[in-house]
Amino acid sequence: MKNTLLLSNLMFLLFACSATNGNHLANDDLNNDLSYCDAQIHRALSELGDTERMPRNILNNQTAWNLVDVSITDWTVGFWSGILWYDYENTQNEYIKRQAIRFTELLQPLTKEPAYDHDLGFQIFCSYGNAFRLTGDEKYKQLILNAADTLATLFNPKVGTILSWPREVKPRNWPHNTIIDNLINLEMLFWAAKNGGDEKLYDLALKHAETTMKYHFRDDGGCYHVAVYDTVDGHFIKGVTHQGYADSSLWARGQAWAIYGYTMVYRETGDKKFLRFAEKLADLYLSRLPENEYVPYWDFDAPHIPGEPRDASAAAITASALMELSQLEDNQDKAVEYLTKAQKMLVELSTEKYRSRDKKPSFLLHSTGHFPAGTEIDASIVYADYYYIEALTRLKRHAL
Repeated sequence: MKNTLLLSNLMFLLFACSATNGNHLANDDLNNDLSYCDAQIHRALSELGDTERMPRNILNNQTAWNLVDVSITDWTVGFWSGILWYDYENTQNEYIKRQAIRFTELLQPLTKEPAYDHDLGFQIFCSYGNAFRLTGDEKYKQLILNAADTLATLFNPKVGTILSWPREVKPRNWPHNTIIDNLINLEMLFWAAKNGGDEKLYDLALKHAETTMKYHFRDDGGCYHVAVYDTVDGHFIKGVTHQGYADSSLWARGQAWAIYGYTMVYRETGDKKFLRFAEKLADLYLSRLPENEYVPYWDFDAPHIPGEPRDASAAAITASALMELSQLEDNQDKAVEYLTKAQKMLVELSTEKYRSRDKKPSFLLHSTGHFPAGTEIDASIVYADYYYIEALTRLKRHAL
């Protein structure tokens, strides 16, 4: 109750002063931002027609969504329906709800396949998780439980984590690899354990979080993209990058996943060690941002800053994470700082520089997908839009 009252007072003060402070979103600005998202969604739906494929990206020189087949091999396929569910939550528009149901139910085959990799959580919980949250439809609940059981088959008890990429075991000699992104998929396991699934899923998710906290981070709180473990005795072999600049660099989206992940783990467990760790990760990220700017370069240690691409997706993920972290805080100063910084990120993402506006049917420009591979650089990417509307929705919920 104390934390709830603290947050309510904090939100009132921030919104009260926001009319004269460009660092915060006023109520009117927040409503305008959500209306912008709704307008972009309607435009996208009009252009998509009756397709059964999912939007993934719009490259720098393009003006329409590139679509991908609904496949267990594409980790992004659950984000579009998740975007629609958030829009429905904010608008209560029945047309949007019908579209959300249609695109969500296209993903059902993924719940019946053997585990391909850790991304099943992204694919199913961003889509069916939001669908069940907003409709209470029991058929959605069962599909989430099925997916959680499937994801759990990738857990290695000798290591204490989920195998992220089975396909990379032999090509890269990564016997048991776990990527930082995997933290986000633990939410589906925690949820399943509390909503009729096997209670052991909770223990599995907790163990993954603890093992990752022990081995996946450097002393300053910076994370590796990939942690490689031995499968015989489970010992940690090395930490490496895959999408970052270097093994020892601070890849922006990876750190964003880490902040988001440990904030969620604290919410699910109530264990203060995860709260303190989330603070450490967030404080490092915030300390490395360019002065008076809130959208990072794709890697904080990339060699050609300020000539490097930005990553709006990292800012959107972090803004959403900090929104929640501020609500969970037991430290008033931290709560104020994180909420303020989350709003500043959203303000910057909502400027002409980062909004697609009439150029493209997405929300945001200037995300970086996989810089080392030369893919999705300076692009609009569906998961950036997902976490942007999630962050705005979280702000709206707690501003009321």
